[in-house]
Amino acid sequence: MFHFSIVIFSCWVIFWLYWLISAFGSKRNIGPSIRRFAGIRIVIIILALVLFRLLNTQNYSFENHIAANNETLQTAGLIIFLLGLHLGRNWGMPMSQKQDPELVTSGPYHYIRHPIYSGILLAMLGTAIALSIYWLLIFAVSAVYFIYSAGVEEQLMLRQFPKVYQLYKSKTKMLIPFIF
Repeated sequence: MFHFSIVIFSCWVIFWLYWLISAFGSKRNIGPSIRRFAGIRIVIIILALVLFRLLNTQNYSFENHIAANNETLQTAGLIIFLLGLHLGRNWGMPMSQKQDPELVTSGPYHYIRHPIYSGILLAMLGTAIALSIYWLLIFAVSAVYFIYSAGVEEQLMLRQFPKVYQLYKSKTKMLIPFIF
């Protein structure tokens, strides 16, 4: 029997470990401290852990069999989850300012201005579809946080690239290609 929860959980662990390890090789942060919004990140992590514990008191599998017992839905959720896991080279902590910034407009950035946020949200949505609708709570909190972060980052980008970023912004969407 295929265990969707094990695959998704393992991919999340690999994703966050990769992100953490890659942080050591990324450009240095400058500007305001990223610790300002650490509380929101901690709330998201605590929500995930509480949800995990509440829904998995017996088997610790990340699955709630009442909400996710349809193999077609689980497969669709897994595909959506895998589509969401992607990283760009110029990533960083939300609302951080990098040393020697560059405006990337190729690849996924050609369609949306914040593909990393979009990818993480898509992966969270896939997790909710594959495992349990209760994971939509984490998706919703994260979506609010990422939309806010994207707005703050866009103000930084407008200051760093006043003419170019305004044009780029007029040709792309924030998080969902052709929609938002």
